[in-house]
Amino acid sequence: MPDLTNTKTEIPAQRAPEAVEAKQEKARSLGLDAWHDLRRRPIFIVSALLILLLIVIAIAPGLFTSVDPRAGDLRLHYLGKPNYSHFFQPDWFGYDVQGRSIYARMMYGARASVVVGICVTAGVTILGGLAGMFAGYFGGWVDTIISRVTDMVFGIPLLLGALVVLNAFTSRTIWSVVFALVALGWTQMTRVMRGSVITVKQADYVTAAKALGAGTGRIMLKHILPNAIAPVIVVATIALGGYIATEATLSFLGIGLQDPTISWGIDINSAQKVIRTAPFALFFPAGMLSITVLAFIMLGDAVRDALDPKLR
Repeated sequence: MPDLTNTKTEIPAQRAPEAVEAKQEKARSLGLDAWHDLRRRPIFIVSALLILLLIVIAIAPGLFTSVDPRAGDLRLHYLGKPNYSHFFQPDWFGYDVQGRSIYARMMYGARASVVVGICVTAGVTILGGLAGMFAGYFGGWVDTIISRVTDMVFGIPLLLGALVVLNAFTSRTIWSVVFALVALGWTQMTRVMRGSVITVKQADYVTAAKALGAGTGRIMLKHILPNAIAPVIVVATIALGGYIATEATLSFLGIGLQDPTISWGIDINSAQKVIRTAPFALFFPAGMLSITVLAFIMLGDAVRDALDPKLR
């Protein structure tokens, strides 16, 4: 007669690892699930490495060059041609119209662009996120007032409005540019957060929290915000590259950052006059700006695909 004891003990032993794995897969949160998906996307890895390099350059440009980016010599270096064999040397990318090293200015110019992009994104996310959360959760007259103010500010073109605001400053620094862009750019985040909150507040777990007597603050922080923030993160990540491009555009037009601040937009503006005789003076700062904006847009696309279940 066959021994059934071993059969009964072997079946649970074989299925136990699968059950544990299924349980862990089921318990994985949205954030962990998104991270698990992002790590397998080449577009995320490439963009993240580029952004990490840009942040390192912005924090410590002296690690990449020892040349003063503001020091120029018109007699020796006026529009000096690039020497592509001199890696990481002052003449690697040539010299601009004032005899300054283009390579050194590219390294130091990353700081202004990255600081403006990150600070503006943080400002519009906090300001617009709070306004949208209050409008979506409370509704009624609160939603009406916030929505009408948002519509009025949203109707002002960002670039045109920034030109008007920055004209009010006698000295235009990084922080004045950040203020102008935050004051006009928060409306998009407000609309995104408002729509997300309206959807989330109808969920069963929010209704259960209200029935159990949870306060408004606890519901908004513990239940509404964690489940409504994903679309805002996606929009903010993509918009960061746009804010960097806007800062460069304002500096190019002469209404953004000013000397002695180093900016890629300022260098592009000075190089446009010699584009026919020295196109390299325009190509390198414009290329650096394009790569930076593209890296943040690629990162935003990867994050959007990871956080949106419909795109899986």
